[in-house]
Amino acid sequence: MKRPLRGALATVLTALAAVAGLALSTAPASATSRDATGVRSAAPAAVTVNFAGTVSLSNCSGSLIRFPASASTDPALVLSNGHCLTSGFLDPGEVLLNQSSTRTFGLLNASGRNVATLRATKLAYATMTDTDISVYQLNRTYAQIQSSYGISALELSAAHPVQGAAIKVVSGYWKTVYTCNIDGFVYRLKEGDWTWKDSVRYTSACNTIGGTSGSPVIDTSTGKVVAINNTGNEDGARCTVNNPCEVDQNGTVTVRQGINYAEETYGIGACVTTGNQFDLGLAGCTLPKP
Repeated sequence: MKRPLRGALATVLTALAAVAGLALSTAPASATSRDATGVRSAAPAAVTVNFAGTVSLSNCSGSLIRFPASASTDPALVLSNGHCLTSGFLDPGEVLLNQSSTRTFGLLNASGRNVATLRATKLAYATMTDTDISVYQLNRTYAQIQSSYGISALELSAAHPVQGAAIKVVSGYWKTVYTCNIDGFVYRLKEGDWTWKDSVRYTSACNTIGGTSGSPVIDTSTGKVVAINNTGNEDGARCTVNNPCEVDQNGTVTVRQGINYAEETYGIGACVTTGNQFDLGLAGCTLPKP
């Protein structure tokens, strides 16, 4: 899992990340393509992706998020990984729901500057089973954050991500943007004692490192969050911590050293009701239950 780094290695990587973060990735210009009749037409321009709406945690990355049905007066939410909790990793099968929290988050603007400290009132939901997410409810609404800092929340897509889609992984912890594509989907991704379902596999250009855990994965054609960065195979080991392996429907195991992964987010909204409150009993909600 893409945990924060410590000691001498962290110092080296901090310097490297600082250099990498000097230039903010921007969206490519519009391309042209031909339809079936050979007529040339302009392809839709990709959305410009920057740091606005991302957050830095004490040990990970994250983002200020909303669902398509969220209201501006709803308490705002922050999304990160389940393995980024300050209390440590959750056990397989463990789910936390509506627990008091005062955790803080650094809110970033478009250029990656920290413009505010946001504070949670509760940990609304967290698990490392089937997926790897934590969702915090804040003490301010979307409207209040927008009014004070001019920053809007990132919207979670309600649709399954698409293979081949151009994406950016935006790390608030390192203030770095990784650019690549969705290479494919993994039936089961196994790492140590944990197993995740239908995970996103990146192409090799997204060489995310420790501290990028919880970064939003943004589809550049829509500007919406389609997944959350969480792990990668570092050493080529098989199914161990920091070395996840892919398991297909027949049980065949594949190890891809140097390849990184994310967990899809489109299903979270089916478990959230009016006021951004989690209700795991809603029809269509497939998140693990306590």
